Amino acid sequence: MRLLLLTVVGLFLAGCYGVPTPTPPLDPDRTPEAATADWAAVLQTHVDEDGRTDFVGLSRAPLPLERFVAYIAAVSPENRPDLFPTADHALAYYINVYNALAMYNVIRQDFPYSLGGPQLLGFFVYPHFRVGGHSINLLDLERDVIFDGFADPRAHFAVNCMVRDCPVLPRQPFAADDLDAALDREARRFATDDRTVRVDATARTVELNEIFAFYEDEFIADAGSLIAYVNRYRTNPIPDDYAVVFRAYDWRVNYQLGTAP
Repeated sequence: MRLLLLTVVGLFLAGCYGVPTPTPPLDPDRTPEAATADWAAVLQTHVDEDGRTDFVGLSRAPLPLERFVAYIAAVSPENRPDLFPTADHALAYYINVYNALAMYNVIRQDFPYSLGGPQLLGFFVYPHFRVGGHSINLLDLERDVIFDGFADPRAHFAVNCMVRDCPVLPRQPFAADDLDAALDREARRFATDDRTVRVDATARTVELNEIFAFYEDEFIADAGSLIAYVNRYRTNPIPDDYAVVFRAYDWRVNYQLGTAP
């Protein structure tokens, strides 16, 4: 299970010590389409093709992100089910919400260098955000709402906490009408990238991004083994007798080159 210590400590502390994060005021006439367009503008303007973000540039022109965060605070599948008629509508919304709030949190926390070590609690547990009128932290949004609520392991390759070893952040929002294809695309990208799945035929090993260790039980329950899961998305399958090793997770914030403060 991902970040076991963080989860245990978070469960103990989050309810008592959650720090409310200020939410921009909501335009009462904001529509779902306009809100999603704001998020699309953020991704197109401040995220590059490698999924890296210009957080400093975004902080100088934050209005589209702030409007989307305000919309998130007011609207969700829980309090407006009429806006989310299918599970795909809801899952796409929550993936976009997680990614936007993680991005917003980097700016709110004054551009941290890394989210590892003691900063895990300070980023994922203590700050709470309004989502559809309810207060929640990033840990619970990821674990309870997205992963437990929808039980689709491909979502692990769509949510992005803004660090270097996260999956690539796409430059367009996730949407209900092509969500299945988008999740397949992101799973395939992750499973075929040498930076996240590195095969050594001489040593007969495969080195996996540590996301596969964080959520090992889910991937194994879905496919029988980690290699079997990865092979679903590869045209050159990995032999199932290769040894699996994990690369330590890189928690450094994924700034665009030349934009770190």
